[in-house]
Amino acid sequence: MSEQQGAPEEQPVFALERVYIKDLSFESPNVPEMFAQQGQPQVNVELGTQGRMVSDQGHMESVLTVTVRSTHEDKTVFIAEVQQAGLFRVSGIPDEQLEQLMGINCPTILFPYAREAISSVVARGGFQQLLLDPVNFQALYEQSRQQQAGEGGEH
Repeated sequence: MSEQQGAPEEQPVFALERVYIKDLSFESPNVPEMFAQQGQPQVNVELGTQGRMVSDQGHMESVLTVTVRSTHEDKTVFIAEVQQAGLFRVSGIPDEQLEQLMGINCPTILFPYAREAISSVVARGGFQQLLLDPVNFQALYEQSRQQQAGEGGEH
């Protein structure tokens, strides 16, 4: 083996340092009347992700927002929203791969925490426990990239 001159190559680092809730809200504007409703309410789940570098020492914050809206006929049963965040240490990772980490890896790590927070707050609101289905963040990321590429090509 031959030794190369210069600084040794930096090993990539991607590590979760802290998980926390930035925001948590629950509204049930039509209770207790909604408790007497018959039939299954409609449930709509919306996901959003964002990330940012928070220091020059290689710390990145990723925030996964999960919003659940439940309706019965034309009335709101409840709205639950959590902004589940994580502080990650990153170094030695090329910039082009950071976007992929923020769009796939970080939300995949944070989702179980957000899922538990939503389930807990809905149950504490007096409703049946709500277990969100697993999410394939890689597929969502790739779909988002394709949409952005399609929008960029249309003038």
